[in-house]
Amino acid sequence: MISALYIGQVTHRRLRPRAHHLRYRIFSLLLDLDEIDAVAARLRLFSRNRFNLFSVRDRDYGAGTDEPLRRQIERHLHAAGIAADGGAIRLLTMPRILGFAFNPLNVYFCHAREGALRAILYEVNNTFGQRHGYLIPVAPGAGGTIDQDCAKAFHVSPFLGLEMHYTFRVSPPEERLSIAITASDDAAPVLTALHTAQRRTLSDRALFEVFLSHPLLTIKVVGGILWEAARLWAKGVPVHPLPPAPAEPVTIPPIPIQHSEAACI
Repeated sequence: MISALYIGQVTHRRLRPRAHHLRYRIFSLLLDLDEIDAVAARLRLFSRNRFNLFSVRDRDYGAGTDEPLRRQIERHLHAAGIAADGGAIRLLTMPRILGFAFNPLNVYFCHAREGALRAILYEVNNTFGQRHGYLIPVAPGAGGTIDQDCAKAFHVSPFLGLEMHYTFRVSPPEERLSIAITASDDAAPVLTALHTAQRRTLSDRALFEVFLSHPLLTIKVVGGILWEAARLWAKGVPVHPLPPAPAEPVTIPPIPIQHSEAACI
């Protein structure tokens, strides 16, 4: 199976207007959308759309409806001018733990049938109950580390304004994965985030071990967000009001022609 467990850490470093740094240990699942039911059938500690120690629910992703997630993503790929030929779509996400989850970022790696990575969909959730995606094509022939960029279109943190730009530097999941994101304004970078992790075979034993080593991780994620927000407020970092959500659920950039960078429309 392609589906796997990834264990690692997330670090954030804010550069302006006040220096701030955080680091947390996390784990994620890489789930091939066509394998999820087979994974759930093979594992006792993991389920789809029902309660278990670990689980995923379809409504936690995409439009939050019962429409199959693959169909939703393939529709976005089609809107971006990318042929959806039945290739693998692999979701990097934190599962629900004892029924609870909050994922600041889910990442979908969208492949062509022959295996080439065609696009990456960054699906962002904020603490206001909103969700938005950035679907960025991957240049043909791109390999190794992938560089992408787009304009920010969705409010995430009240301590970051909307008039910003994202750059992504991604090493897709193999034995290791790395996702680096830099948020910049017109002057310079404001915040950098880095997620690094190492692959481990997905098994009941591995799941039980990360449950013990990362107890109630998804609850701690929410607690960590609130704690870091309190620290930023205490440092006097300005708070930005919540703007209207984007009209479209996914921001789709043009397909890059000669390189892997993309500017969102």
